[in-house]
Amino acid sequence: MFDPPRNPVRPTKTIIKTGTWLLYLPCTWSIGLAAEPGCFPDWYMLSLFGTGAILMRGAGCTINDMWDQDYDKKVTRTASRPIAAGDISTFQSFVFLGGQLTLALGVLLCLNYYSSGSIILTSCHHLPTNEKNYILASISLGQGFTVLPRLVSNLSSSDPPALASQSAGITGLTFNWGALLGWSAIKGSCDPSVCLPLYFSGVMWTLIYDTIYAHQDKRDDVLIGLKSTALRFGENTKQWLSSFSVAMLGALSLVGVNSGQTAPYYTALGAVGAHLVHQIYTLDIHRPEDCWNKFISNRTLGLILFLGIVVGNLCKEKKTDKTKKSIENRIENQ
Repeated sequence: MFDPPRNPVRPTKTIIKTGTWLLYLPCTWSIGLAAEPGCFPDWYMLSLFGTGAILMRGAGCTINDMWDQDYDKKVTRTASRPIAAGDISTFQSFVFLGGQLTLALGVLLCLNYYSSGSIILTSCHHLPTNEKNYILASISLGQGFTVLPRLVSNLSSSDPPALASQSAGITGLTFNWGALLGWSAIKGSCDPSVCLPLYFSGVMWTLIYDTIYAHQDKRDDVLIGLKSTALRFGENTKQWLSSFSVAMLGALSLVGVNSGQTAPYYTALGAVGAHLVHQIYTLDIHRPEDCWNKFISNRTLGLILFLGIVVGNLCKEKKTDKTKKSIENRIENQ
């Protein structure tokens, strides 16, 4: 879903990596928060979710390029995509997609039943009947019909051309599902007091970076007749982004309180707030290049938060047998 204005100078690797990171980072936050006090996050789970993010981002790109090929042909920067340009047939795309989803299924089967069931149920709920793929397809459906579609898309990071500009709300709802899955993959269930505000903060974050991203395509969106948060918010974009930022930071503060986080976490949260202030204050919504630079800077923001979660958790008292007995005795004496 995330594809900058065509620029021969910009490395293709940056385009590919950014969407995968934005899909993967909410998973890392959740896995880090679920780690035992005084311990590092589960490296196996981090690797597993990283592999899943790469595969599902690829699958999402394939689905959206298939779904949006008619739109792609009308937008200069997307007209040269293989499917839109006719270099790859729809049948070949299906075969490739089948390979991607088969590999992703292998990752899914490595998770516990609770997490696997959550993914399957969510996928089935959002998928169109004729496209039995993953949640990613919902991005395309939301565009053209609603201004806030970016509220639905967390297990994919494809790049629906001008469509990407439309999926802000829809993108957020599915793009941050990993914030719930990471915890459940470690614990076997979800703690609503931690997982729900974390998920909500991810949705707000998606609305921020996706709206910034959408400003790159607003002219094409008007010509093609698509809707987007960039067009809806217009010159009031910064006010909206500020509101989303306050909501995001408030939810992350609640996450910290409910998970017993320590000083490093709140220090990182302060750095995240400063990053958002700088990002929004210096944003020029009329310069696509600046929008793209601000958009990709969100990878750094997500990594800062993950580092804060890891270090904050390491500063917690490790639960040894001695401390566990102490806690049990305290409970008995109350």
